[in-house]
Amino acid sequence: MNPIPALLLVLALGGCATADHLAAPEAPDPGRLPSAQRVVSVPGLRPCNDGAGSMLNIDPRQAVNVLVHGCNGSAGKFLSLAEVLAFHGQQTVCFSYDDRASLMVSSGQLASAVDTLAESLEKPQVTVIGHSMGGLIARKALVGDRADPIRNAQIDLQLVTVSAPFSGIAAARGCAIPALRAASLGLNDLACWLVSGDNWYEITFASSFIRQPGSLARQVRRHLKVVTDERGTCRRRDETGQCIEGDYIFSLAEQRYPPVTNAPGTRDVEVPAGHVEIVGEAGVTPRKLIAVFQREGIVRVTPPERQSAFQDLLAQLYGR
Repeated sequence: MNPIPALLLVLALGGCATADHLAAPEAPDPGRLPSAQRVVSVPGLRPCNDGAGSMLNIDPRQAVNVLVHGCNGSAGKFLSLAEVLAFHGQQTVCFSYDDRASLMVSSGQLASAVDTLAESLEKPQVTVIGHSMGGLIARKALVGDRADPIRNAQIDLQLVTVSAPFSGIAAARGCAIPALRAASLGLNDLACWLVSGDNWYEITFASSFIRQPGSLARQVRRHLKVVTDERGTCRRRDETGQCIEGDYIFSLAEQRYPPVTNAPGTRDVEVPAGHVEIVGEAGVTPRKLIAVFQREGIVRVTPPERQSAFQDLLAQLYGR
């Protein structure tokens, strides 16, 4: 079994290459809501705008949403969700991390960032929203039985994950087969590392990262787990309507893992949508995800008198 084809597919997995490198839209910086009263610096957090600096402008009286992109997703349209939240008066910051680093390292950095951010909030309320591999990082950051858990006992946390492969990435299975690893005299492991980085084994079904997901910290009020049924989806079509690039990345089985799905406080919501479609990109508005978020109280309901303005914003952000 040749590990290279499987690992090349890992590069195309949601979050690893789900969106072309697009500059952030020319719209009000979502990290600078009109009510911002405090400027803070938090390692790992920045405004959700690729052209913005690292300083956060926040209103310490309001809740904060933290977006965690998938690997190589910093320029994806997932960041446009910050604008959707800002339109509804909700402030958002983005977590930046090295997508080739260990997932345990990245999740530890996120846990520390959330703890530090909470120090700047009068009544700390934080919702962490992760897409694809970012969902794995987000959940692991919020478990209580890790060596470096979130320590602020007063913080009110919510976790939201979208299309996250909690049972491991099937395309990377070859990286975890003992016989293959032994027969290749280390070349299999090297190939896996060259493609994926230090998290090459953590993303497999055999890793302790996957098999021992941990229990959410007591500060986590709930986990909204959005699962995408990506069968039959298409990202790009030619002039004749034929699909030339699919939007199927993770199966339902990859996204559902009983210790995570059945954990206390976890709500599983299934949505028929492609892996990129669910978070949106140029020409694809994430209406299904927005609908779920508004129904579940993550995004506030749009007032009737602002519906027209909201549709204009969506057209500006996604081009449709």
